[in-house]
Amino acid sequence: MLRPTTAFIALLSVILAGTFSAFAEPLPSLKILVPANPGGGWDQTGRAVEQALRAEKLVTGAIRLSNRGGAGGTIGLAEFAKSKGEGGSLMVMGLVMVGAILTNKSPVTLESVTPIARLTSEYLVIAVPESSKIRTLRDFTEALKKDPGAVAIAGGSRGGSDHILAALVAEAVGAPPAKVNYVAYAGGGEAVASLLGAQVVAGISGYGEFQAHIESKKLRALALSAPARIPGINVPTLKEQGVNVEFGNWRGVVAPEGTSAANRKALLDTVDSMVKSASWKAELRKQNWEDAYLAGDAYARFIRAENERIGAVLKGVGLVK
Repeated sequence: MLRPTTAFIALLSVILAGTFSAFAEPLPSLKILVPANPGGGWDQTGRAVEQALRAEKLVTGAIRLSNRGGAGGTIGLAEFAKSKGEGGSLMVMGLVMVGAILTNKSPVTLESVTPIARLTSEYLVIAVPESSKIRTLRDFTEALKKDPGAVAIAGGSRGGSDHILAALVAEAVGAPPAKVNYVAYAGGGEAVASLLGAQVVAGISGYGEFQAHIESKKLRALALSAPARIPGINVPTLKEQGVNVEFGNWRGVVAPEGTSAANRKALLDTVDSMVKSASWKAELRKQNWEDAYLAGDAYARFIRAENERIGAVLKGVGLVK
């Protein structure tokens, strides 16, 4: 019988250590702040994170999720900033918050958080009530060109991804972006309700937020903001219908400013284990989200780049001076 050599045992120890280090030690508890009202993409993201963490037993104690909506997430951001140095806390955020900070001239910025990870990316959909006289994207853009003020468009916060897409579409078809009649809501649920109630002409949101109503035929999807058709989503793109616009929305999580190195590592390890889990992959499929995982320092660099990119876009369409 062959006995394992000392070198082999040492090698095996290294391999096993690397294997087990890939799994995070469970957090004792976690607080998740969603800086928006229930029903929208951030709320869906926060609840998906909560469900995946519970399913994978990555948090042993309580997970407390709370909503604090308003002003594109900047009200929630200001509240989150008060938890400086606190461990075991995450806030959901994304591209919308980048734009809202600029348009609202928020005194609290993303310099007041510790970036943990970008999680998802999603393309936006333009939809109308099924009973609408607007049947196609062409109908929508013709109405926009004729009288942009008469085409009320519901979406999330002012300066967010939904607003930016409305302005980009208007610009692409020759309508003044600054004259778009954009109706901002603090939460996706409120925007959907206004659209279903025909209080507005059209709505813009992430496909996942409108999906159930599109599939039940209560809403009609006119176009998706993706560069090409997405498998499983039977909606033509803006580009294939002659409107040269593509635009995606991303979401992620951050910790409070001043989070200790040990607490930051614990959160990074926990999120890393979560995004690699079967539970999280199931959430991505369920919501038609793309996996956009980017963690730690790389995510911090990405946020800085997004500040510059979105600032340029908002200035270009007249939403920021």
